[in-house]
Amino acid sequence: MSELIKLVNVSYTYPNNAVPALKNLNLTINQGEWVAMIGHNGSGKSTFAKLLNYLLAADSGDITIAGVKVEPDNLWTIRDLVGMVFQNPDNQFVGATVADDVAFGMENRGIDRATMLERVQEVLKLVKMTDFVDREPARLSGGQKQRVAIASVLAIQPQVLILDEATAMLDPQGRREMIAIVRELKARMGADLTVISITHDIEEAASADRVLVLDDGSLINSGRPAEIFADAAILREHGLAVPFAEELKAQLAQRGIAVPTEYLTMEGMVAWLWQSISKK
Repeated sequence: MSELIKLVNVSYTYPNNAVPALKNLNLTINQGEWVAMIGHNGSGKSTFAKLLNYLLAADSGDITIAGVKVEPDNLWTIRDLVGMVFQNPDNQFVGATVADDVAFGMENRGIDRATMLERVQEVLKLVKMTDFVDREPARLSGGQKQRVAIASVLAIQPQVLILDEATAMLDPQGRREMIAIVRELKARMGADLTVISITHDIEEAASADRVLVLDDGSLINSGRPAEIFADAAILREHGLAVPFAEELKAQLAQRGIAVPTEYLTMEGMVAWLWQSISKK
């Protein structure tokens, strides 16, 4: 995979705050990759996301996306390359209906009506919301609102989709549905869509190709979910939640039960428990 996003020595400090939110951050994200960024509150995750979309301007360092430098002269090019879905989708809605809202970004970019109507149906189909095309966004459930927010971003055909705590306000079922939608989008769009999940949700992070761990504005670890989540002690040290399956393994081990040494997802843990019970 080719390099799509590159940050070199990027730092940012909020006004009237002596402590940097990000400190000399260096990282690359490849085209078509799904990356999850995790860290405790205040670790710099959302600051990172806003720098990519030029909602904030870095104090120092360089950011390039698809070869385009993130700077004022390239603002609208960057906004076309990078789409964001925030924690509260109500803050993003501007249309009276779902269709109006999805069309809004395309209208601002002067896309012709025939293309716009076709694309509205196309992206709503991708997020399984075609039956709600004439519904008022305010009358949708939390999960449905987030699907519409994703569709509105996809309609402008960005190369990067940033989910900034997009599952945080959803119930467990809503979070599972959102993660399933993102998995399906990645499966369909492949290298055409790069996803960055800014999240506290372990299940969402575990679905990514790679996990980045941020702590007090510094990148402290990067690796596959299995590598990152297998070390519960390190996660706790940096104020992060430990996956339930790993907690369960630790509890079973304390009771003298031999457990797998490799990282297991929830599904993997259920399968292992079922096999263990079946053998008895």
